Amino acid sequence: MFNSCKKIICFLLIFYAPFSHAFEFKPQKVDKCPVCGMFVYKYKDFLALIVLKEGQNLWFDGAKDFFKFYLKPSKYKKDIEKKHFERLFVTDYYTLRLIDAKKAYYVIGSDIYGPMGKELIPFENYDDAKEFMKDHKAKRILKFDEIDDSKIIELN
Repeated sequence: MFNSCKKIICFLLIFYAPFSHAFEFKPQKVDKCPVCGMFVYKYKDFLALIVLKEGQNLWFDGAKDFFKFYLKPSKYKKDIEKKHFERLFVTDYYTLRLIDAKKAYYVIGSDIYGPMGKELIPFENYDDAKEFMKDHKAKRILKFDEIDDSKIIELN
């Protein structure tokens, strides 16, 4: 009995450890957004995160700067390319939890402003995004792959 419990615990640690670090860590007071240079710890409601394969965390003060970096990483850090990205996270507007950026729904054109002004507002589920869009006079809901430079320019 003890050995099987030990094996299960080892399995869970091995399986879940690579995925747990982004949810456990919070930005430090010295972490700055690589796009705008702002200290990100002040903006916990809008945080976004790129976890690099080398283990480094790149924190952003909002989804807009996250996408600016994601779309053109070498513009902000010469030695980083998309192939270095391991995991991508944004903060769900309602739950304030880090969620998978590629699975999120993004509301654009709302009356809610983030740290850098007009912002993409992320949600884990579509119904929340739809409700928010109605409540905050937003233009539309986008999926991850629909966000490109032209959508970011709309926000500037």
